[in-house]
Amino acid sequence: MSFNTLITPQELADHLNDPNWVVFDCRFTLTDQAAGRKAYLKGHIPGARYAHLEDDLSSPAAVATGRHPLPEPSRLAEKLAAWGVGNTSQVVVYDDVFGAIAARMWWLLRWLGHDAVALLDGGFPRWQREGFPVTDEMPEIARSEFHATVNDELWVDSAAVEHMIATRAGTLIDARAEERFFGDIEPLDKVAGHVPRAVNLPYDDNLAFSGNFLDAEELREQFEELMQGRSANDVMHMCGSGVTACHNILAMEFAGLTGSRLYVGSWSEWIADPARPIATGE
Repeated sequence: MSFNTLITPQELADHLNDPNWVVFDCRFTLTDQAAGRKAYLKGHIPGARYAHLEDDLSSPAAVATGRHPLPEPSRLAEKLAAWGVGNTSQVVVYDDVFGAIAARMWWLLRWLGHDAVALLDGGFPRWQREGFPVTDEMPEIARSEFHATVNDELWVDSAAVEHMIATRAGTLIDARAEERFFGDIEPLDKVAGHVPRAVNLPYDDNLAFSGNFLDAEELREQFEELMQGRSANDVMHMCGSGVTACHNILAMEFAGLTGSRLYVGSWSEWIADPARPIATGE
């Protein structure tokens, strides 16, 4: 049995000594890019490797891209092999913000053809709260072989979003906070607002008060209300830079709504071209 969406702390703890399981700590703070690695060095789940959003899970941004372009596939595949991930490995990813960052690594592995990857439900806070072990020891890593099978059907570019707007043929879900979506504030990008015809579902609406994901039926109802009868294949997800949008994709997959796609460039790429339309308010 492989885990493909979510995994509980107990399920992970039961496999901490399994050599075929590889765990990644993805803690990261946009306003302090060294904070995640420092937190990892201070204490992490035993055996976990550290994956940095900017250095490992993205390519450098360019003028016409979003803030977090996709990493070059062969480069990421080489890193995965060096981290000990093989094509039969069960991968588990976590962070300390309930999946907002780690969901990006979950999506990237699926993009490379590796479906046996799951997000730790409740993340590092739940792991600690439930009394599971934490260490500051670095893992001993044996290199593996990882062969990527890239699936570029899992993402869309700005042209696809423009076509969707023109034809009204799909649903574009924006995972940013409500105040950013409406254009009331914009702490990260140069322009505030949202893509016309997009709908807003902040990623943290996928979570219960505890920080754990809602159950599958609740999530399904939440997304189907936005989809208005459309297929999951007609859903595109965005956020500020293609990171927290992955949280909504994971939530849909967990709810059995499979096949939605990521707008990789997201808002930060959309606004790179001043000719693209922008909406504000409700």
